[in-house]
Amino acid sequence: MKSDSRTGVEAADRHPLLVFGCVLDGAGGCRLVAWDDVQDWQPAHPEEVLWLHLDRTAEGAAEWIHRALPASEATIDVLISNETRPRVFREEDGLVCILRGVNFNPGDEPEDMIAMQVWAEKSRVVTLRRRRLQTPRDVLARLQETGNGPKTAGDLVISLTKELVDKINSAIVDMNERIDELEADAADARPDDLLDEIGGIRRTCLAFKRYLSPQYDALAQLQRDPPDWMSHGNRNTIRETLDRLSRYLEDLDVSKESALVLQDDLNNRAATQMNRTMFVFSIIAAIFLPLGFVTGLLGINVGGMPGVDSGAAFWITVVILAVIVGIEFMLFRLMKWL
Repeated sequence: MKSDSRTGVEAADRHPLLVFGCVLDGAGGCRLVAWDDVQDWQPAHPEEVLWLHLDRTAEGAAEWIHRALPASEATIDVLISNETRPRVFREEDGLVCILRGVNFNPGDEPEDMIAMQVWAEKSRVVTLRRRRLQTPRDVLARLQETGNGPKTAGDLVISLTKELVDKINSAIVDMNERIDELEADAADARPDDLLDEIGGIRRTCLAFKRYLSPQYDALAQLQRDPPDWMSHGNRNTIRETLDRLSRYLEDLDVSKESALVLQDDLNNRAATQMNRTMFVFSIIAAIFLPLGFVTGLLGINVGGMPGVDSGAAFWITVVILAVIVGIEFMLFRLMKWL
C-alpha cells in the first residue's frame, strides 16, 4: 500500500476532502489519522485534540461541514465562502478565524495571498483551504519531527496564526532587499529598465496592505475576546503577534515610500536626460537656423544673384558662414548656453 510522502497517510485511506488529519497528544507530538477514524472521533483522554486540514473545493465538502460542525448556517457559509476578508468571531464555545497567508506556490505572486478558514473548539480544530498553503504543513512537520509542536487547540490556532505572520515578514524582507538592489543599480541603469519593476513593488505593497490591515483588526478582536479554552500564554502570544504584524505594516509603508522616492528619482533623471537632449537639439537648430537662412537666400533662382559668375564666390560664402557660426558660439558662451 502506497504512502503519501507529505503526510505519511496510506493512499488507500485518503479521502478527497482530507488533506491530512492528526490527533495532538497534548505533549507536543501527534499521530496521523485516516478519514474513517475521524467520523465519530472522541478524545481518548482530555488532552487530545483532533486537527483536520480539509480541501473545501473537494466534492461533498459543504455537505460534510454542515453535518459535522456545530455551527449556524451563517457561520458555515463564512467557512466555505470565497469572500475571504480576514476576520475573527466567536460562536458560543467555537472560534472562527478567516486569515490570509503569503502565496509561495510556484508560478504565483506572493501578494496573491491565500485564505485559510479555521473552526476551533476545545478538542477539535478544522482548517480549510482552497489552494495549497505552506503554513499548516510546517506546523504538522513540527509536531511530527520535533515533538515540540502545539499541545492544545489554543496552541494550534496561535501556532497557525504566528506562522502566517512570520511568513509575511520573509516576503517583506525579500521585497526590501530588492528595493535596496534597485537603488544601488539606479545610477548605472536606464530609468526605463527599472520603472516597471518599481511599479510592481508598489502594487505588491498595496496588495499586502489590502489584506494585512483587516488581519490586524481580526487578531486584535481575538485578543479582546478569546474563548475560555485559550490559555493566558496563548493570549500573550496573540499580543506579541499583533506587535509584529504592526511592525510589518509599518515596514510596508516604508517600502512603499522608498519605492515611491526611487520612482520619483528615476522619473526626474529621465526628465532631466530628456531636457538635456532637447537642449542639445535646440542649440543645433539655433546654429543652423541663420546658416539655413543665408544658404536658402543664396539659392533662390532669380536674376541678379551676386557671385554667379565668380569662381571665388563659393569660398567667400563659406567664410561668411564660418564667421556667423563663430559669432553664434561667442553669443552662446556669453549667454551661458554652452
